[in-house]
Amino acid sequence: MSTSPFRHLPLLLSLLLPCAARAAAPDAAAFFQDPQVDHVTLSPKGGHVAKVAMLPGGVSGLVVHDTADLSKFTVIIKTSVNEVITAVHWVNEQRIGFTVKNRRIEFEGNLEELAADIDGGNLVHLIAGNWNHQQEVTGSMIKAHKLTADYAFYDVTHDGSDDILVERYHWNAVDRAPESSRLYRLNTRTAQLRATFEGTQPDAVGAWLTDLHDVPRVAISVRQGRCISSYRKDGGWVELSNGNCQQDERFTPMFLAGDDVLYVRANHQGYAALFRYDLKTMKRAAEPFISVPGYDFNGTPELDGASGRLLGVHTQTDAGTTYWLHPLLKADQAKIDEALPATTNTVHCAQDCLAAPVLLVVASSDRQPDQYAIYTRASGKLAGLGGAHPDIDPRQMGQRDLHRYKARDGRDIPAYVTLPPGKADGPRPAVVLVHGGPYVRGGYWDWDAEAQFLASRGYVVIQPDYRGSTGFGYEHFKAGWKQWGAAMQDDLADAARWAVKQGWADPKRIGLMGASYGGYATLMGLIKDPELFRCGVEWAGVTDIGLMFSTPQSDASEESLNYGMRTLVGDPQADAALFRAHSPLLRAAELKQPLLMAHGLEDRRVPQVHADSFRDAVKAHNANVRYITYKNEGHGWRHEENRIDFWKQAEAFLDLHLAQAK
Repeated sequence: MSTSPFRHLPLLLSLLLPCAARAAAPDAAAFFQDPQVDHVTLSPKGGHVAKVAMLPGGVSGLVVHDTADLSKFTVIIKTSVNEVITAVHWVNEQRIGFTVKNRRIEFEGNLEELAADIDGGNLVHLIAGNWNHQQEVTGSMIKAHKLTADYAFYDVTHDGSDDILVERYHWNAVDRAPESSRLYRLNTRTAQLRATFEGTQPDAVGAWLTDLHDVPRVAISVRQGRCISSYRKDGGWVELSNGNCQQDERFTPMFLAGDDVLYVRANHQGYAALFRYDLKTMKRAAEPFISVPGYDFNGTPELDGASGRLLGVHTQTDAGTTYWLHPLLKADQAKIDEALPATTNTVHCAQDCLAAPVLLVVASSDRQPDQYAIYTRASGKLAGLGGAHPDIDPRQMGQRDLHRYKARDGRDIPAYVTLPPGKADGPRPAVVLVHGGPYVRGGYWDWDAEAQFLASRGYVVIQPDYRGSTGFGYEHFKAGWKQWGAAMQDDLADAARWAVKQGWADPKRIGLMGASYGGYATLMGLIKDPELFRCGVEWAGVTDIGLMFSTPQSDASEESLNYGMRTLVGDPQADAALFRAHSPLLRAAELKQPLLMAHGLEDRRVPQVHADSFRDAVKAHNANVRYITYKNEGHGWRHEENRIDFWKQAEAFLDLHLAQAK
């Protein structure tokens, strides 16, 4: 190994330096600008590495480096200010594909698919999305496109050909989102499309798994509240599992390794674990392959492209780690960790993992955004490729840890707490930051832009994975069913009171923030616990549970409305009294604290009627309400300028009503 690996990684060096004199915290742009380096990926044999890098003028470029000498690079293509590259995928060692989204069209989809040689030549526009004319990103170089917006990139192939896999969507007459899909092979030079298999397929397929030959083998469907997994065998389809999506014990196919081994996610002692499933015998192993008490399995594999052999699994528990099966990768990880001891170092292989001369390293921590580097196996040297947010100094970020507190009914609630940098003189103003979903895992031990921005402004940030959140066992998830405004809400108030007992939070200066479900919880928290929460910031928030079922502009599918949501949220008829009791809109007159609201005018997940109706209702009784709208935004802030503006507005609001409050 090199005796001085950090000379290749100046952006990582700051974590190992002693604390410098306190400088002013970075402004909002440093936290919320588009990543300056993103979508970093190795070519199949590891001879090249691609990245999307921000360039002067607000445009991005797809850049390909020679991994033997990173100073040798080619800018394959530059976007205009109206487009963004959202994905990069290697077709083979000499050809690369990429997906472009038009920023001027906010709704989901409108994804363009293109491919080019690594010298920038032979650029082909494969899928037209919603472009009706040639765009600046391609200019006069573009060749005629073939496929329309009912197709999208699905995956690469692994045979060295110029083909990729694309998914063709099929719609019903009701829903905005596709009801089903089918996979095809698409040649990225000729735009020739051909089938991946013959014959019929299961209904309502929403996800596929392919084998070593890039042929679909497993189909995952959702029909009338049932999740169904099917396996293609001898030209026909047989069911692997069929159960109620929420209530039955079932397994979820995760990935194939080789021709006959399927890895599935299934219950083990109340938590999701990873199991092997033998497709020859159609039986699941009795004991889990990976199981961590207290956490549901959440991970991704590293596979050898030639054999499909499983080499390792990246997993998330309280923090990220990798379980390596192959001794070569274990040794590589140990050397990288020795060179970079202050970060979690996630190591990614090329497709030909064992033979490739290099590995891709993503180094990060709770205080450092992702930094990318190439590790050369022969020399042990690390060479930097840049970072997502280079203006962030880890020494100015707060410490972030996972804790567990007791809710009022005795349930353990996990929560990530980010403390402001520097030594505290006493309790500080605090923000309970509520994740959306709500049936997802909210917090991880990583660099969280929102939490660190607030912590850099002096706030203790508490992020509970309240009941109903996933990732912490089935019972924790189920405990949140039909608990909007009830026990789920109480968990947030209990988090604030727990933070006060720890001596972190000033009980007179606690605010509540969140988006989507987090926006709903912010409004309900201000109404339900006015003595606890001094002010609130909500964006893209649900303001009435009933509106989720009745708003025609919503993108919720009939499947979700008639099955999943009725189990998790409630039934509009049977639970009408609960909906009314826990409706911020119907109780708007009770909200007296300062409130900042924001909404995207093109939001289809939580349509604008939610925000407009609540704004009108609350302002009749509360003059201290501010409402911001962004005309070119959907459900959340996709546009850099809007993200930065919103967080500047939130910073000023919290400074006035929380930090300076007496």
